Amino acid sequence: MDPQGESLESNAPDGDSLRRHLSTEYGIEGTFSRLAGENDNFLIVEPAGRRFVYKVSDPSRTSDIVDLEHQAVEAIAVATNLEVPRILLTLQGAIESTGTLPDGTSVRGRLVQFVDGSPWCEAGSVVPGQRADLGRRVAEIATILSSFSHPAAHRTHRWDLGEADHQRHHVSLIEDAERRLLVQRAYNLYVACARMFLDELPHSVIHGDWNDENVLMSEGRVVGLLDFGDCLYNPTICELAIAVTYAVMDESDPLGAGAEIVASYHQQRPLLAKELKVLFPLMCGRLAASVSTAAERRRIDPGRSAWFVHEERAWRALDYLLQIDPADAARELGSGTGLEAYADRGASSRELLEKRRLHIPTSLSVSYEEPLKITRGRGQYLYDDRGQPYLDLYNNVCHVGHCHPRVVAAGARQMEVLNTNTRYLYDGLTDYAERLCATLPDTLQHCFFVTSGSEANELALRLAKTHTGHEDFLVVEGAYHGHTTTMIDLSPYKFMGKGGSGRAKDWVHVVPLADGYRGPYKGQGRDAGVAYGNEVGQVISSLDRPIAGFICESLLSCGGQVIPPEGYLETAFAHVRRAGGVCIADEVQVGFSRVGTHFWAFELQDVVPDIVVMGKPIGNGHPMAAVVTTREIAESFSRTGMEFFSTFGGNPVSCAIGMAVLDVIRDERLQENALRVGTRLRDGLHGLIDKHDVIGDVRGVGLFLGVELVRDRATLEPAPREAEHVVNELRRRQILAGTEGIYGNVIKIKPPMVVTEADVDWVVAMVDEILSGPSPS
Repeated sequence: MDPQGESLESNAPDGDSLRRHLSTEYGIEGTFSRLAGENDNFLIVEPAGRRFVYKVSDPSRTSDIVDLEHQAVEAIAVATNLEVPRILLTLQGAIESTGTLPDGTSVRGRLVQFVDGSPWCEAGSVVPGQRADLGRRVAEIATILSSFSHPAAHRTHRWDLGEADHQRHHVSLIEDAERRLLVQRAYNLYVACARMFLDELPHSVIHGDWNDENVLMSEGRVVGLLDFGDCLYNPTICELAIAVTYAVMDESDPLGAGAEIVASYHQQRPLLAKELKVLFPLMCGRLAASVSTAAERRRIDPGRSAWFVHEERAWRALDYLLQIDPADAARELGSGTGLEAYADRGASSRELLEKRRLHIPTSLSVSYEEPLKITRGRGQYLYDDRGQPYLDLYNNVCHVGHCHPRVVAAGARQMEVLNTNTRYLYDGLTDYAERLCATLPDTLQHCFFVTSGSEANELALRLAKTHTGHEDFLVVEGAYHGHTTTMIDLSPYKFMGKGGSGRAKDWVHVVPLADGYRGPYKGQGRDAGVAYGNEVGQVISSLDRPIAGFICESLLSCGGQVIPPEGYLETAFAHVRRAGGVCIADEVQVGFSRVGTHFWAFELQDVVPDIVVMGKPIGNGHPMAAVVTTREIAESFSRTGMEFFSTFGGNPVSCAIGMAVLDVIRDERLQENALRVGTRLRDGLHGLIDKHDVIGDVRGVGLFLGVELVRDRATLEPAPREAEHVVNELRRRQILAGTEGIYGNVIKIKPPMVVTEADVDWVVAMVDEILSGPSPS
């Protein structure tokens, strides 16, 4: 039995038994023959020439589903001259006949009228007006069914185009490697460019299977429609997508042919631009589901030819269509509608680079050897000016997904009502502060709101210096804390990296990076954490003056996606506090459930900081940040008499957006998703270590991961060129990642928290493919 309810085994009775059953139930006699096709259907021809079809019901097809089909057929039959297979009731007035045959087997089925006509796929060459008639008929049925409802229609099944990616797990059954990659590309396109937006589109009950065997023709016109077994409630555009997919599958110019169907449909049922936008990826999704289902069925019964009639045609169509950019496909398909699914592309990437050279300093760099022009984002995807989707693996700013509708709506609603500053009283500020503090240990309950992580870290230093009366700070090798002058002075990633001139301030003291893969304590587990923590104590002991504090990213991102060994922060914090210093946890890149097991990354080390700095994910791309500290430190800051004020920090719009982000993390269970999907990705990448010597280490927690590439596993010689090669090759495969680390040899992975298991399986497959190919020259 298929997990989505379709039996994959034949339940057909033998002809003699069926003849007796139908004579008893319907009072008909005649010759019996089994029809070709996926299902168990029998043609009955009476002596007088009348023809019927008996459809044996699959055991999983419940009575309410049968009634759905019956009612949908009747709704169409009374509203149009299109011939449909109407049900003939039994002598007892039932929709279905049931009984036990002489051989003891049970039978259940429906007797329907035979519909005359030749299937589209057998009707010969397409004649003028034929495609337009198909479009008109699809629109006609969509209009009729738009006012039809049935409780059983709210279901799914294996051919549900609204959830075509449910068949994606069958891709592994496709034996040919190139074809596996092709169908994965199709699913990526479907998910990113269609599935993400279907909830926003008009929905109705649809027929669900306008394939070229079910559409009946006569003299170049559509006269009948068969098989309502896939009828369900779906985005209405799915009906047109299915019809176009099969009608143009063998065309030399499938999009041109499809445009005729779409234009005619649009005349009868006007399309929305956003429906036209998803049409092409829906077509690719239907083809992907077809070939992956065929792969599954071949494992069950490779000799059942009816299961594979569309397979090779679908592969040819996929190979052709996936060479076309989605924006070009939408323009071609919609050429007869007057709709613009995609805005004008504007300046090309080359033109924009030229303009940047005139107005934007070169210190503001662009990513990748082939820079991308990005025009929109949604969920885990960014989209370029050609409509192509890119899986975003390292934008940890859009934490709950690019342009999350709930976050966008929250900001827009508040912006329409009020946006002011914190010198006035409004509910949003205190409500959000209370909600944010509820995620933290009890000692951390006092909030300052600002607009960026850099500003927040500046404030954290100011709090610590004011509270202790001292200036000196300890910071970790490879750390990055912001782009302001003070933060550059405090960030070894900057002052010890490219363009840096070394430590500029004598109040800054660098401690070793707590790296369990490299360094003097590599591979020592908790002992390494304690040893690295004691290095902090040794630096403190070497100073001839007191310290203000220690600032550390809870997980070292720019330092190379480093997970500090267990015991590190506990030991380091103890040394700092004994010296009278303040412990600051920088959660700007790793907070808000990214680690999966906890809401904050510092909780992994079972410590409580004195100050927590947060930014980036806090507003899902909206410029906001926060500093949360203890009552004692907050009061020390207040006693100076100097007012703290940030013009935009904590404004009502920011608070509304921040609250929406917390709601989405909770309601969409994104912490659990980070743990499940992140573990799957880490395990998948770790499984490549034995296959590719260049992978030195795979590390991570939740959706914070790093893959360190080395040229020699014994010497750990870094492989930055190879890492850059992988990142650029991933970009060519429409996956966005970056490199990081002191040596530039770590592939960093910090995707939006909505990334899926299917996404990360694709990533692992692509990394494997890249590393299996030629090395960079």
